[in-house]
Amino acid sequence: MMTDLTTVEEFFAPPARIDARISPDGMTVAYLAPWRDRLNVFVRGLHTSSGEWPDADAADDPEARRLTSDDRRSIDTFFWTTDSRYLLYLQDSDGDENHHLMRVDPARPDDAAVDLTPLPGVRVVGTQFCPDRPASAFVQLNTRRPDLIDLHEVDLETGRSIPVAESDGDAIGWLRTPTGRVLQLGMTENGVHVLSEETDGAPRTISRLCGLDHPFGLVPCVPTPDGSGLWIGSPRGSDRTRLVRLDLDTGEQTGVDSHPVFDLDTPRPEADPRFPSSLIVHPVTGELLGARYLGERQVIHALDAHFAAVLPRLTELSDGDLAHVSCDGQAQRWVVDFTHDRDHRATWFYDHTTGAAQRLFRPHPHLDPARLAPVTPVTVRSRDGLDLPCHLTLPVGTDPRNLPTVVLLHGGPWYRDTWGYDPEVQLLANRGYAVLQVNFRGSTGYGKAFTQAAIGEFAGRMHDDVIDALDWAIAQGHTDRDRVAIYGSSYGGYAALVGAAFTPDRFAAAISYTGMSDLTDLTRSVVPVARKAVYNSYGRYIGDPDDPAQEADMLARSPISRIDDITAPVLLIHGANDVRVHRSNADRVAAALRARGAEVEYLLNDREGHWFVNPDSNIELYRTLEQFLARHLGGYVPNDG
Repeated sequence: MMTDLTTVEEFFAPPARIDARISPDGMTVAYLAPWRDRLNVFVRGLHTSSGEWPDADAADDPEARRLTSDDRRSIDTFFWTTDSRYLLYLQDSDGDENHHLMRVDPARPDDAAVDLTPLPGVRVVGTQFCPDRPASAFVQLNTRRPDLIDLHEVDLETGRSIPVAESDGDAIGWLRTPTGRVLQLGMTENGVHVLSEETDGAPRTISRLCGLDHPFGLVPCVPTPDGSGLWIGSPRGSDRTRLVRLDLDTGEQTGVDSHPVFDLDTPRPEADPRFPSSLIVHPVTGELLGARYLGERQVIHALDAHFAAVLPRLTELSDGDLAHVSCDGQAQRWVVDFTHDRDHRATWFYDHTTGAAQRLFRPHPHLDPARLAPVTPVTVRSRDGLDLPCHLTLPVGTDPRNLPTVVLLHGGPWYRDTWGYDPEVQLLANRGYAVLQVNFRGSTGYGKAFTQAAIGEFAGRMHDDVIDALDWAIAQGHTDRDRVAIYGSSYGGYAALVGAAFTPDRFAAAISYTGMSDLTDLTRSVVPVARKAVYNSYGRYIGDPDDPAQEADMLARSPISRIDDITAPVLLIHGANDVRVHRSNADRVAAALRARGAEVEYLLNDREGHWFVNPDSNIELYRTLEQFLARHLGGYVPNDG
């Protein structure tokens, strides 16, 4: 094992290619690939003189053309316009999340990218394309005030921006239908969502929706092509989220599709574009093609006759789960990739007219799936009777007993871990650790009762779930109880600090990556543009710091209040530009631990925000992490590490 380690660079260097999307005219594929160690947008003809796509880097592919030249920060989100004329992408500055909408022209690859929202400090909150206005993008921006979201129509050719609707302070989002109706999603003081539209100069309420049922608003939320309704996820009257059509004239909800056991796969994709949307929608017409549901593995329901014929041909290309899907305007040519625990995002082309299929590339051609560790879904019963969906990954080629173990906890907490590839999981398994991922109460996708069981339970039963899962791994014989680390990012970083401070006898080390240490600071520091929108998440689940009794409870659940109870070594990792969890959350922990001579290591990155994006940042992070764990749990490190 010690002579067969995969380097940190092999796991965290940029992929050779990833995120391929076919153009609506079916002629070109756009994707991300490295240039100067940053992911940039490239294009390549689908069928070219060289035939097979080479596994070499795109920069060495003579058929590829690079459209962007960002050598400071990797690009992670881009999309075609419906007429294939332009590619648009989002980019912020060093993780500040003030994303701008940028445009490049595939026909003029040497031209510099054009900033379509060139206002300093302004954030693109959402972008929408409407088939009746193919030369425009409808963009939500906070141009007038940091806390007000307005809707603008941006001309993609000239960059001219025209206000479409302005917030009076209630709007937390906007949507335009293909027939020109402009919808506002607002919220009352007690968290009820109000969907409305302007009619003859006055607002007309369409529907009011329970904030507990919809803690993040209406997600997904897609207008029907005829402009008369919205496809949304709804758990109204049920524990499970299903797909419904909300009528814009009557406000009535009508069932469209559901799964008897699984939730519609939301809201994780709305928060994390690495994961495909729960709704598969035709890129040009807006027709609904399919819906995704997710348990231990994915189930897709075809909701269109043509897609019902295409879907089996796509799924047979891999033993993974169908992930990102793009097609041409006729829905004949498809470029897709797959979720897999050991063969990440393998990307294929399929022509439904001819039946021909071709693998275009593997993002990480140097990683052999046979050498990577399988990820196994398991279910653990909590002490109060909840079923906790977990994932266990064991090192390859090692007796899976009495192993050093990393309890790895996801962020959110309104998020979920699922079966699939995660480079940090594979790195840890490669270093000899068992990896236990826990979907504690509050995780999404397992019914609203499971999510709502976390209300008021930060550092309470949510942490009990983690301990219960750890006790299960020990009872199974996989885990050495004396060699356990707790690690996570964002909420997971908070949970790691809770583990170290509230149950110090259980963990030999703790790692907090952009984790909050003070819940009152977290809730008070929400950026203005998002303050109203977090009422049903932060407000309901954590508390109101302006209420003295709730503030006291929040502080009691905050690791910063129990720093003196931490006995394990702590590694803190933070981006200096983090706007979700201010760096002071890590600064204060580091200072308090150092003041009493406790062991603490602090990695602060000046060019990152809440998540580290750039490859060199991640390589530094995981080199630091593997060395820290090796010292305190006894796992492997490369001989030159």
